[in-house]
Amino acid sequence: MLIIGIDPGITGSICFFQDGKIIDVIEMPNMPEGKKNKKQVNGAQIYYEIFSRIKDIKKEDIKVIIEQVSAMPGQGVTSMFNFGQSFGILKGICSAMQLPMYFVRPTKWKKYFNLINSEKDASRTKAIEVFPYFSSELSRKKDSNKADAILIASFYYETYKLEE
Repeated sequence: MLIIGIDPGITGSICFFQDGKIIDVIEMPNMPEGKKNKKQVNGAQIYYEIFSRIKDIKKEDIKVIIEQVSAMPGQGVTSMFNFGQSFGILKGICSAMQLPMYFVRPTKWKKYFNLINSEKDASRTKAIEVFPYFSSELSRKKDSNKADAILIASFYYETYKLEE
C-alpha cells in the first residue's frame, strides 16, 4: 500500500510512504502570486508530482492522509485564508484523482509520537530517530515540514497495521 502523507500549506510537504519506508518526500510545490511575490500552492505541479508516482498503482492500494487543519488563535485573516485555500486545493486534486482521503488532526498524530507541547523542530528530531536512513534529507531546520509529512504517513501506517 502506498500512503501519501500531506502537511498542507504553502511551506508544507508531501511524503510517499510504502511498506513502512519513505519512498520520497517533496516540499509543497508553490509559485509566486501577485506583485508582492507572495506564494500560493501550485495545483498543477502537485497533481503532476502525485500522478507521476501513482500511475502504475491501483487506486485501492493508495491512501492519502492529510493533516486536518483549522484556524488558530493569533493567526492573521489573510494567512488563514491562504492556508485554507491550500487545504482545499489538495482536497480537490485528490478528489479529482479519485484517491481515498483520510484526515488526521495534528493533536492525534503528535500525541502518538509524543510531540504534544513540543517545539516545531521536535518532529524533525523524531523523524530522524524513527527513520535514520533519511536523516540527510532532514538536515535543515526548515525540513520540519518534511518531517511532519513523514510522521503523518507513518502514523497512519502504524495505526492502520494495528487495526488489521
